[in-house]
Parts: sequence; structure tokens; C-alpha cells
Amino acid sequence: MKMLINVPETVVADALRGMAAAHPELTVDVENRVVVRRDAPVAGKVGLVSGGGSGHEPLHAGFVGPGMLSAACPGEVFTSPVPDQMVRAAAAVDSGAGVLFVVKNYTGDVLNFDMALELAEDEGLRVARVLVDDDVAVTDSTFTAGRRGTGATLFVEKIAGALAEEGAPLERVEAMARQVNESSRSFGVALSAVTTPAKGTPTFDLPPGELELGIGIHGEPGRERRPMMTSGEIADFAVHAVLEDLRPNGPVLVLVNGMGATPLLELYGFSAEVHRVLSERGVAVARTLVGNYVTSLDMAGCSVTLCQVDEEILRLWDAPVRTPALRWGR
Repeated sequence: MKMLINVPETVVADALRGMAAAHPELTVDVENRVVVRRDAPVAGKVGLVSGGGSGHEPLHAGFVGPGMLSAACPGEVFTSPVPDQMVRAAAAVDSGAGVLFVVKNYTGDVLNFDMALELAEDEGLRVARVLVDDDVAVTDSTFTAGRRGTGATLFVEKIAGALAEEGAPLERVEAMARQVNESSRSFGVALSAVTTPAKGTPTFDLPPGELELGIGIHGEPGRERRPMMTSGEIADFAVHAVLEDLRPNGPVLVLVNGMGATPLLELYGFSAEVHRVLSERGVAVARTLVGNYVTSLDMAGCSVTLCQVDEEILRLWDAPVRTPALRWGR
């Protein structure tokens, strides 16, 4: 497999050096693997810190900036960051108002963020933690006890980040993050396997004429494997799986997310099918975001995330945001 890299061992450091060069509004510590908004800490503002294995870009470092994350901790490819990174990030963004860790539900992330929380508290920081576990495809998987954290991470980081930007206290920001997670569900589909730089070949076997329904963002197995389906058939399956679990009684945010190798031409066509299914089910759409946001390196495929909204969640979603990968309102 041909890749635009130097050597697998430096791929994360090289990417961080490139991010630093492209985004002077961020402070990028390449050696310690921490990305911080340059104006941090912001007086009176709760700090939001997230992180996870690299390979899911723009998640998480691409979402650092006003209106979203205060800092992000990238690990090695598909590998959790370590507690020292998280504590360093928390200290860098703490203004005295506290810090919220946003954690995807993967075993390594959970263990390391929990350890970091204890270490940060030992250093006198006030830290809370919210776990994102929105994937309805499977209950337990290769990397997870319970549901996996996927597309709803973007919703949690954006909406809680907007509330923190307004100066809300830690308890309220934490409660909002939990509400968004509890109001969100996701389902993903793989059309091809993922290839990591270290391995150089696909990490699992997915024949050309088949797809995997319910795949995870590291290539974890899904619900079932089927012969290739049309965009409309995939939308029917994925949206129905989400709605069976979420059962919204109001309008929803929609994220149509690419897994890294699916062109926007296909994603927008798939978005049209998602809207069709929602309309047939009587579900109103408040806002839609289409693009590659929570990815899996070079995997072809997509995921659908729905979040039931109220007036406050919608207001916070629409609030200004200025990050490398998400920006509007300014």
C-alpha cells in the first residue's frame, strides 16, 4: 500500500509538525503530543480536553479552538494517549474554572483518562469526565466494554464547547455534554478495510463485493457482512438501526460522516438517502453536517449520527466555532 509518509515510526510527529506550520493559532507540542488553543487558559472559562489514537483526523486536534476544544492529546495510530499528555493538557488550559475530559468509550482511552483525572486532582486541578458511547451497532467489541464512542463525539465537543465559551460553570458544561451523548446514536458501515502505516496492508479481509454493517472506527467487526448494497439500501439499514434505539420525539441534528476514503460526491448522495429515510419515518431534521470528521485512515465507508435537539442544544450548535476542521459564525 502506497502512503504519503516518511516512515511509520514518525507519522504522528510529522503530522503534528505540519499542523503547527499550518495553524499558528494553535500551540502544538510535538514532543509531548499536546495541541492547545494559543490563547489558553481563557480567564473564567472551563477547559475542554479530549484525545485518542491518531488516524481519526480531524478528530480530535482538528477541533481545537474557540467554541470547541481547549486542547487535544493525540496518541499513536489507533492507540490511546498516555495520562501524562492529558494532565499536561489540563494544566495548560485550566483557568481555575475546572476542566472537562471528553472520552470516547474505548478501553485504553477510559483507563488512561481515569488515571489522568486522578493525577490532575492530585495536582490541585478540578476535573470532570464525560464518556461518549453512542454506537448502536454492537454492545461489546474488540476495543470496548459497552458501546463504542464514535460520531457523537463531535456533537459533544461542539455543543459543550460552545457552552464553555459562554462562561458556564463546570457542572453545567458536564451536564450538557452528558445530555448530548444520551441524545445521540450512531451506526457505521465499511466498504473497504483500513490500512495502518505500521502494517502496510489491510487489517482485516473485506472482499470487493461485500460490505460490513456496524463497523467500528478501528476496523472492529460489525453486526453482519453482506453483498454490496446501494446507497439507499445502506441508508435504510443504518438509519433504522439508529432510530430503533434513539426513538426521537423531536427534530434531530444529522452527521453524515465519511470514514476517510469516501468522496464528498458519494457522501452527499448518501445524505440525500438519509434525509429520505428520516422523512419517511416522520423525523424532522434541524441541521445537517456532511464530511469526513471521525475517520479511520483510508477506510471507505460512512456513518450516520443523530442527536435529538432542544432549543438550547440547537442554539449552542449554531454558536460560532473556529477550529482547523470546523468553523462558522465568525
